[in-house]
Amino acid sequence: MNISAFLTANWHRILELTLGHIELSLYAVGIALAIGIPVGVLCFCIRPVAVVTLNLVSVIYTIPTLALFGIMIPLLGIGALPAIVAVVLYSLLPIVQGTYTGLTAVAPEIRESATGIGMSYGARLWRVEFPLALPVIFAGLRVAVVNAVGMMTLASLIGAGGLGDMVFRGISTLSWALVFAGSVPVLLLAILADLGLRTLELHFKQKQGQS
Repeated sequence: MNISAFLTANWHRILELTLGHIELSLYAVGIALAIGIPVGVLCFCIRPVAVVTLNLVSVIYTIPTLALFGIMIPLLGIGALPAIVAVVLYSLLPIVQGTYTGLTAVAPEIRESATGIGMSYGARLWRVEFPLALPVIFAGLRVAVVNAVGMMTLASLIGAGGLGDMVFRGISTLSWALVFAGSVPVLLLAILADLGLRTLELHFKQKQGQS
């Protein structure tokens, strides 16, 4: 069966796996955001915490993907849960680093102006510094999302599902139609996520330039 005939006959299965892949990736990145942004803010507020935390997430990021998935198996078994936990751990570095870097990059004179008009530390942080840090935060988020989409392909090796099922089944059976049907949606998802988040990043930069 050629590739076009395979795609026509199996489009519903490809769509199902694509939606599952998106769902797994969004779960992982959403959890990483919920953890990473507050941790990045904490690193900014308490600088000694930044040294320990940023080193820790950097070490996690250097662990090979398959090795981390392997570590997850005896801890959490196989399936979606260990895959999501592994991708969350990988996603923390760009999100925490982006939040911390974005906040530290705010010009000192802006902080002084906010303090001068009577803003408290908390009000200055959330109403002035955090909005100004958004372009850098989105840059980190973009890296995290693209990484998550790619890593979830490998996560099928531990039973997580997603498009990796089709890719690796195609490799094992030497079916290039299967490999193509699984690989192209992953590639498109990564490109679309990158373009979408880059657009938001540029939007916030332009908005800041106009203010």
